[in-house]
Amino acid sequence: MIKRISFLLLMFTAITSAKADEGMWTLYNLPQQVYETMKGEGFSLSYDQLYQSNDAIKNCVVNFSGYCTGVVVSSDGLVFTNHHCGFDAIRKHSTVGHDYMLNGFYAKTQADELPNEKMFVSFMIAQEDITPRLKTMGLDTLSENKRSELADSLNKILNDSIEKTDSTLHVNVDAFYEGNKYFMTVYRDYPDVRLVFAPTKSMGKFGGDTDNWIWPRQTCDFSVFRIYVDPKTGNPAPYSKDNVPYHPAKYAQVSLQGYKDGDYAMTLGYPGSTDRYLSSFGIKEMRDAENTTRVQARGIKQDIMRKYMDKDEAVRIKYDSKYARSSNYWKNSMGMNHCIDSLEIIANKQQFEKQIRTWIDHTGYLKDSLKFDEMGRLYAKRFDIERTINYIRESFMSGSDLARKAYQLSMPTEVKGKKNKTMMMDSTDYYQPLDKEMFSAMLKNYTENVDSKYLPDFYLTIKNKFGGNYDLYTDYMYKHSKLTKLNKQVSTSSRSFHKDCGYKFGLDIFDLMTSLREKMKNINDSIEVQERYLCDAAVRMQQDMPHYSDANFTMRLSYGTVGGFMLNGAPSGYFTTPQSILAKMEQGNKNVDYFAEPEIKSLIAKGDFGQYRDKGTGEMHLCFLTNNDITGGNSGSPMFDGKGQLIGLAFDGNWDSLSSDIYFDKRLARCIGVDIRYVLYIIDKWGHADRLIKEINPK
Repeated sequence: MIKRISFLLLMFTAITSAKADEGMWTLYNLPQQVYETMKGEGFSLSYDQLYQSNDAIKNCVVNFSGYCTGVVVSSDGLVFTNHHCGFDAIRKHSTVGHDYMLNGFYAKTQADELPNEKMFVSFMIAQEDITPRLKTMGLDTLSENKRSELADSLNKILNDSIEKTDSTLHVNVDAFYEGNKYFMTVYRDYPDVRLVFAPTKSMGKFGGDTDNWIWPRQTCDFSVFRIYVDPKTGNPAPYSKDNVPYHPAKYAQVSLQGYKDGDYAMTLGYPGSTDRYLSSFGIKEMRDAENTTRVQARGIKQDIMRKYMDKDEAVRIKYDSKYARSSNYWKNSMGMNHCIDSLEIIANKQQFEKQIRTWIDHTGYLKDSLKFDEMGRLYAKRFDIERTINYIRESFMSGSDLARKAYQLSMPTEVKGKKNKTMMMDSTDYYQPLDKEMFSAMLKNYTENVDSKYLPDFYLTIKNKFGGNYDLYTDYMYKHSKLTKLNKQVSTSSRSFHKDCGYKFGLDIFDLMTSLREKMKNINDSIEVQERYLCDAAVRMQQDMPHYSDANFTMRLSYGTVGGFMLNGAPSGYFTTPQSILAKMEQGNKNVDYFAEPEIKSLIAKGDFGQYRDKGTGEMHLCFLTNNDITGGNSGSPMFDGKGQLIGLAFDGNWDSLSSDIYFDKRLARCIGVDIRYVLYIIDKWGHADRLIKEINPK
């Protein structure tokens, strides 16, 4: 028993303190101890070459449109990211006649490269800890809401100041270490980003849902874009046909040299969100109130989407992106819950919290502030409401398009000086029979899974006017609401609109959400205070070790080595080969996720891999494994070798990595990357994109 407790305490020390290969490190204050470990594992560049100089590696890494990561790979602003990051842009340019998702896309000239509305890339310019400044403004005397308001006000002051110097820059002030620190980050956005190349869906999404979060993988998950700028100034500019390619100060050298087992590997990217400092109470809530709810509701929604997508190619194009987004975190939630239980994460975290209690009793630090019993009581008090809110989100706010748009129109307008909202049901991503079935199914599913006291008022209408028949109510809504009219702008400024049954439906949801959030407001504030104290205590207790903050979609570095893990009692291997993808392609007539066009099968079977073949193994590597620490948002993150050369793009983790948002298991968690030589092979041999290969100039 003593040995087991000691093991558990050591294991959970890894949650908040640095272990080799774990950590999502900010670059501007990278701990010397971490940098020395990186060098020991094979990193050969100076810190200036990593972060500080004009040609530093960080200067070629971009936030890709606010949800992914990308990397600049040429002097003319060519950007690599994942296929699933470019998926929606590819879909929007697709029609049944020109299905770029299904058949791929290549712009043979720059004039053929396709603009993308609302897409952007953002470069991080600099970062700084501004906690001392906020403390002088009274940060430590404020409630949680007031702390956020103070940070927002400073954010505005800093933005107003920097825009006077350079209007292309903007500032974000973000909380780090659960709000114990605040960092200011300066960015420059480029809003003219154009699609250049995409592989076929069969390659860019090979393995689909079957292989998602599973090793071995053979997916060629990449797409190519280009940044354009104002021709006179070279500055960021909205789309114009006169804009010219961006010429970066730094771009990544694409490498043909590959890697071997044990070689240094590093990702730079924008991981979205982790909760590794989260209490055992918070993890239980995440498992039971959030993940379980998501899995249950999305299973129903995805079955409905899949049914209609399989029947009609045009519907598939409309819903491919929606389905992929839904399915990704549906499976993620299942995997995370599996890991929480199989790794006994809640029980183990409780042991770590006992260690903190003992340390507090010994040192007196936060003795009258951090209260574990109170934290448990608070989480228990909000559990049922939190679970209900997640069902509202899944059933209505991210359910059918009618329910989602109705809710959005019911929300107060937050833009200053703008009193009205307009919205349109866009025919490019909407199919009414599918939407109706989902609307009715979610009405039924919601009432079957929440307490009757949490039913919005429209359920009385369903009961009294439609005899409890969800299909009849759905027919009425889609027949009478203006929100269901295709390609017609609907405005809240119209008096008649406020009588619209769709608008009233959305208002009922908004009123319920407002009521539930009001009930939880004080509880949430108190929980946030306790979680902040818990993080502070964990960092202070282990102050002799370097620490990283939870991910919050700011640039982070993760380092480690190439290598596999034990999979079902046997070595996993650290890369996949053409033979492995050909074997799966033979199952394509039974599993659509393994389908590939005959042209691609014959191309790979031919074995003409040339310069893209690995010199060490003699094989062409498709995908490979590292123990880099990644999460959602890292999709498209460049994977560098010890010389800072590009060897791959991160696109997934293995099944055992799905606990990584709350606990990084170094033994099992792996990052899956697409080998950059596989990417080049498809661009070259399938796409015949000679101009791109010449521009990238791999070495």
